[in-house]
Formats: sequence, C-alpha cells, structure tokens
Amino acid sequence: MSRIGKKPILIPSGVTIEVANDNTVSVKGPKGVLKQTIDRDIKPEIVGNELIITRPTDQIRHRAMHGLYRALINNLVTGVTTGYKRELELVGVGYKASNVGNIIDLALGYSHNIIFEIPNEIKVTTVTEKGKNPVIALEGIDKQLIGQVAAKLRSLRKPEPYKGKGVKYVGEVLRRKAGKAAGK
Repeated sequence: MSRIGKKPILIPSGVTIEVANDNTVSVKGPKGVLKQTIDRDIKPEIVGNELIITRPTDQIRHRAMHGLYRALINNLVTGVTTGYKRELELVGVGYKASNVGNIIDLALGYSHNIIFEIPNEIKVTTVTEKGKNPVIALEGIDKQLIGQVAAKLRSLRKPEPYKGKGVKYVGEVLRRKAGKAAGK
C-alpha cells in the first residue's frame, strides 16, 4: 500500500498544472515552468485545488510508480512556488571557491584549480568570510538538478574520515575515525 501515493497534492494559488495526452505533467508557477513525463499506467487528475494520482492495479510495479510520481510532481509544485537551496562547505587549509556568473573556480588542494560550469537554471553564490570555511550556495527550482550538481561538486574532493577535509554539505555529520595509535 503506497501511503505517499494516496496523499493528494495541494495546488497553491498562482500555480497551474496541465496534464498532456502524452503523459507529461507541466507545472507553471511564479518562479517558472517544470515538466515531468510519467508512466502511461499512472493517471493524474485534478479535483478542485488538489491533484490526485491513481494506479490501475496493486502490482508491485504500479505501487512503486504510484509513490514515485506523486513525490516527483510534489517536488515540481514546491520548486515553482518556493524553490530549492543547497549549500556546500569547503573544509581544509587553502581550500577556496569563487564564481563569475555560473562558472566556479575551486582550489581544493590539487596542483591545479578546478573550473566547474554550473547549468544556467541554477543560481550560484560563493561566500568567503574570515575565520570560516568557504560556502557554495546553489539555488533553483529543479530539485533533481540541484542535487545532481551538488553531488558532482562534492565528488571533486569527498570529505575524508580522519581530519574531515573536503567538500561537504552544510549540516552533514561525518563519521570520524581515530588516527594512528601512539608508538612506544
């Protein structure tokens, strides 16, 4: 039983949802327009100011798709109304980040700087305060794209378990290991 799939999606004022014949759901709101293609078996229908997702049978595949597409469409509605923000923190001596438009220049302890181009749909800002670690903030309406870009930036220098150096999400708790035991 899909508990997520059964919950209706509340459509806020200022948001319009259109379901096309080719199973594409497009959500238009104050921040922009997002589209999602859904499985042909899953049927979205608008009832009043709610969107209800239904499935044809109780097969495992249909139950899995039911909750998945409800969550994806809910993410679209949240994205066009409030948007999403993801912050990354650079922990390490000499680690720096700066941006010009959508191009980030990262100094992550390698012999060269890493130049990373962010997609145009995402707004990026870098903050470097004295005494604090540099922070990269990603903002946009597409949750999936922001998560993918943030994961790619994190993969450039993953946090290591001994000193915690690397690129990590703000608020991420790292599992730390003990160092070498002292000799005699």
